[in-house]
Amino acid sequence: MRFPRASGVLLHPTSLPGPHGSGDLGLDAYHFIDWLVSAGQRLWQLLPLAGIGPGNSPYMSNSAFAGNVLLIDLADLQRQGWLDADDLQPVAGLADAAVDYAVVYPFRMQRLARAATRFAAAGTAEQRADHDAFVAAHASWLDDYALFMAICESCGWQDWCTWPPALARREPAALAAARLRHAERIAFWRFGQWRFYRQWAALKAYANGRGVQIIGDTPIFIAYLSAEVWANPQLFELDESPANWGRPTVVAGVPPDFFSATGQRWGNPLYRWAAHAEDGYAWWVERVRRSFELVDIVRIDHFRGFAGYWEIPATEPTAIKGRWLPGPGNALFDALLQALGPVPIIAEDLGLITPDVDALRKRFGFPGMRILQFAFAGDATERFLPHNHEPDTVVYSGTHDNDTVAGWWATASEHERHFARGYLATDGHDMPWTLIRAAMASVGDTAVHPMQDVLALPTEARMNYPGQESGWWRWRLQWAQVQPWHAGRLAELSRLYGRLDGRLDGHADGPSDGPLDSPSDSPSDGPLPASVARPT
Repeated sequence: MRFPRASGVLLHPTSLPGPHGSGDLGLDAYHFIDWLVSAGQRLWQLLPLAGIGPGNSPYMSNSAFAGNVLLIDLADLQRQGWLDADDLQPVAGLADAAVDYAVVYPFRMQRLARAATRFAAAGTAEQRADHDAFVAAHASWLDDYALFMAICESCGWQDWCTWPPALARREPAALAAARLRHAERIAFWRFGQWRFYRQWAALKAYANGRGVQIIGDTPIFIAYLSAEVWANPQLFELDESPANWGRPTVVAGVPPDFFSATGQRWGNPLYRWAAHAEDGYAWWVERVRRSFELVDIVRIDHFRGFAGYWEIPATEPTAIKGRWLPGPGNALFDALLQALGPVPIIAEDLGLITPDVDALRKRFGFPGMRILQFAFAGDATERFLPHNHEPDTVVYSGTHDNDTVAGWWATASEHERHFARGYLATDGHDMPWTLIRAAMASVGDTAVHPMQDVLALPTEARMNYPGQESGWWRWRLQWAQVQPWHAGRLAELSRLYGRLDGRLDGHADGPSDGPLDSPSDSPSDGPLPASVARPT
């Protein structure tokens, strides 16, 4: 599926400004959308909206369907009548420059629990009706999720295979007893998802109404400690012997690569693809369907795993001793196409890309990804170089797994620096914006720029480092860093390279169909004042 020629910015909501220790779905998210419009950007790309897991990673969530309750706007809970003004007062440790999860998690969860209790005691009839409608509409995953989270809490977040056997094996009598025993916490987790989904729907509607589409992120694998693996063990490669029942026998990862000499042992359980095929890939159809309820475009992480995946014995401490096995290939995407019709998917085709991966992507018309930071290590045949791009491509200066461009350039090899200076006709003094311009100029239909590169920030602003389990996912934007020229320069480059209205000269004969016709048409080139109206 070809995408309209456009550009956008990569920024996860946790990185937004705000008073409560991490970005959320509140006023600053609406301000950011307005800033995107002022910058001529039609796309906002996110990381997974799911809850965080080990190392605070959004790629290791407790559910493939649930949203991250830490993103819930606390001010909205006050407007609903469930929190007081005192509840919104920040506490020590809620930092502006980085997320300190050790402080943010208890602060936000305590207030969310308080709001849930007050809703249960004094919610209006209208609020209760909306809550009940949401619970009914999402019962296919929400019931298992809420029960799973309640049991996890009571069992100290231990792997579910270590729970009392009757609960681990989901014996009906044990589940019924657990629902009674944990009724209050089950109600809490349902409340959190209700508020997340309602707040997100309002934010997405605001973005779409202003001409901005949302690019979401769906990881190929899910965490072992997740509601879906517990509820569907037959779909995963788990041990069936009495001594080790329910434990993964093999886990996901990638072999040694650019990022790590020992590879990356992610530890996610692998799919039992034969079992998925038997029911027509129903679980995957539901997962992708639900993803498109939240976002406009889905980026599927580690797309190559559908053609072939790296299987690591669960007993191995690294990813070195693994083997390649065939993925579901065409069969899975044929099932998705039959159930959902053509859907806008971006295939994250990075890593070791073999001809079968390219063939799978192209058969279904999914655009791939090109990372400009990877373009200069080799020679003119390197597929990441702009002259080798194809229209069905999404071009990035870097992703959440890369260093910032400024950080990359500071540590680049002399070969890379010499090649990049000659290829890009630059002395290297402004590499973040040089790569942004190169992405904009590419024939690739879509260009996406990490906000850290728009601001030309150093390594300290890096979002993640693959293979390192802690210390990441913390960076936060501060509005003081954003100057009027940032939006103006993005808008001008979008105009020059046909990413506003699709015309390469930037001058349409009629009104532009984009969110911005010229930088001066925007109400603001920088952060908007607190008085900007927020939809209710």
